[in-house]
Amino acid sequence: MDLTLWPLVSQPWPALCEAVELVEELGWHGVMIEDHFMADGGGFGAVNDPRFEVTTVLSALAVVTNSLRLAPLVMSATYRHPAVVANWAASVDHISAGRLTLGLGAGWQINEHEQYGIVLGMPRDRLDRLDEYCRVVRSLLDQPETTFNGNFFELSNAWCEPKPVQDRLPLLIGGKGDRMLRLVSRHADMWNMWSMPSKFAERSAVLDQACEDNGRDPATIRRSTQALVYLTDSEAEVRSFLDAAGGRAAFAGTVEQFAELAAQWRDIGVDELVIPDWNLGTGAQRSEALEALSQAVSELPA
Repeated sequence: MDLTLWPLVSQPWPALCEAVELVEELGWHGVMIEDHFMADGGGFGAVNDPRFEVTTVLSALAVVTNSLRLAPLVMSATYRHPAVVANWAASVDHISAGRLTLGLGAGWQINEHEQYGIVLGMPRDRLDRLDEYCRVVRSLLDQPETTFNGNFFELSNAWCEPKPVQDRLPLLIGGKGDRMLRLVSRHADMWNMWSMPSKFAERSAVLDQACEDNGRDPATIRRSTQALVYLTDSEAEVRSFLDAAGGRAAFAGTVEQFAELAAQWRDIGVDELVIPDWNLGTGAQRSEALEALSQAVSELPA
């Protein structure tokens, strides 16, 4: 099971780079960056915390890293036209020498859309838009020209050059609902959701069925998940952290306990475990935590 870092984009740029540099030295698989302009007010970060923008961060990391897989987790289909995203993705794939995975999602965060006057739409509209979005991006990345007439997007003899370095630049889709998983089965090379093991296993089985319904081998979709992580040996701190998580997938406890949890994820089919650094401290404290997590997962029994 691979490890990927999700660094907090509201931390100073040198601190973000420090974390990325460390996990590259530790041999981690990748780095994923969120596509949000502000927090949602859910308890982890103030809404007015400054945040770096995802395409800028990933473009910069493509230059300063050498081996890490890079991906947005995930880009909202509401914010940018798919042709703009396809051209950006192809460019970053060249800059990174073929290390980009393009993560896409339907969009969900209300306050961002309200502040910027961007239409979010009802859930059905968001999923229909994402379906078209994936089709447009895939065609632009793979085909010489794209003509598309949909309810949300129209393209006429459109081209996207240069093509990516990778023969097939992977698409990642994030989400967990039944209809979203049907979209994953049609379009994605990789799937992601927040989860604890039991929920991941249940949703993964739904994805397997969606793949079978579409005549696709479920094993062709790489699977990833994440939860908030807080390392402590204090039972009081464990309870406080989990209460503050507000129902979001979260772990609090010792490194040894995290290793047990990681083994459960691995055994139910998680290919890539994404670790947010948001609650791991800063500086030396964070470095020690990342090194401990890395060692714990690397030493999991077969």
